[in-house]
Amino acid sequence: MSSPIEVQIWSDIVCPWCYVGKRRFEAALAAFEQPDRVHVTYRSFQLDPGAQSANPDTGSYVQRLARKYGIRDEQAEGMIDRMQTLASSEGITMDFEGIKVANTFNGHRLLHLAKTANLQTELKEALFRAHFCEGKSVSDVEVLADVAESVGMDRDRSLATLSSDAFAADVRADMAEASRLAIHGVPFFVIGRDGVSGAQPVNVLRQALEKAAE
Repeated sequence: MSSPIEVQIWSDIVCPWCYVGKRRFEAALAAFEQPDRVHVTYRSFQLDPGAQSANPDTGSYVQRLARKYGIRDEQAEGMIDRMQTLASSEGITMDFEGIKVANTFNGHRLLHLAKTANLQTELKEALFRAHFCEGKSVSDVEVLADVAESVGMDRDRSLATLSSDAFAADVRADMAEASRLAIHGVPFFVIGRDGVSGAQPVNVLRQALEKAAE
């Protein structure tokens, strides 16, 4: 029996490129001849660990993006338009006007819980959709529990996890490992023994899978 191909994906729930990267990896996996050998684990990464969802003065997504990169609002609008077009080509309809600032630490803890139920990929997709397409606050505990329930997770267990410090150490360990591997941007894929940075084209990800299978 062939050994499993381990794939680890560092990403953040509020990263649009991570959503695109997820879709591209799934397309690469669908084109791969041995998909049953592939075991995927999503690892935690926070683009903005200090994000405060309750801050009323954060401004629009355009304004936040402009501040982040030190550019004009018009340039930020252009970046968003390009991102929306790119996402659309992957079957994703992103609504940047509805996006809410969110701290993703609890969302990552919930993804660790989902891993124990083999629902991590499903929850990751649902959290991306909630944040980018549905305008939901993915730092709100009730919202997180609702999203978890929508993919088949037990809502009470999700709430119990979120009201405790369960999996907090796992999230921090993931981020420490990212630092050790010098991962400064996401998505970042470790496919077998090789690292692939960014939302690479489908053929690049498929080739990485094929190399790992050899």
